[in-house]
Amino acid sequence: MTRFPRRATILAAVLLAAPLGFTLTATAATAAPAAAQVVTAAGDAVAGADVTAAVSKKKNKKKKSTAKKPVTTPTKKPTTKPTTKPVTTPTKTPTTAPTTPATKPVESSSLESEVVTLTNNYRKANGCGALRIDSRLVAAARNHSTDMVTNNFFSHTGSNGSTFVQREVAAGYTTGASAENIAWGYRSPQEVVTGWINSEGHRANILNCSSVAVGVGLAYKADGTPYWTQDFGRV
Repeated sequence: MTRFPRRATILAAVLLAAPLGFTLTATAATAAPAAAQVVTAAGDAVAGADVTAAVSKKKNKKKKSTAKKPVTTPTKKPTTKPTTKPVTTPTKTPTTAPTTPATKPVESSSLESEVVTLTNNYRKANGCGALRIDSRLVAAARNHSTDMVTNNFFSHTGSNGSTFVQREVAAGYTTGASAENIAWGYRSPQEVVTGWINSEGHRANILNCSSVAVGVGLAYKADGTPYWTQDFGRV
């Protein structure tokens, strides 16, 4: 199971007026973002050197010296080029994912399925039948979690003003939308399901025996904070 930094948790539930007739929300503080890493590397240059040489001749028989003055190669700028040019790795944006299943679809799908399993275990222990996973409800739930992450909000009302019923219809589940639970900050399926069970409104949605289908959607913010959506249906 993936670990996340401990953070605040918030959840909310909504149900159509016909079955339960209530809306419940709660709020809490958010968690601090994760740190980033930047790595750079540099090479070294090798400088060249000048070489001087002196040349002399023997004296002739005359008293006057015919020796020539030492010949020195005029000083020039180094002509030897560095054997290797300095190489610097450009600074890049960290590519390491947060310490969260952030963004691995397969792992997210596994966590979503675990939420359904835990939900069904609780339903069966309390006299309700198991919910089947409906791909249309999964799509609606994932879209809403992604919307909340992308647009930085937490509500049953989508950024475009949509209700959970409209989102289920848009995903192809045209009739039978029954309820929705949402939450953020819970680090695991067990934690989020326990949080819902310990809340009267969310528990009522889970134990609504007229619901027969469910879809769970999980999305993460850049700092690894998870957002959960659980959509229910009657068909």
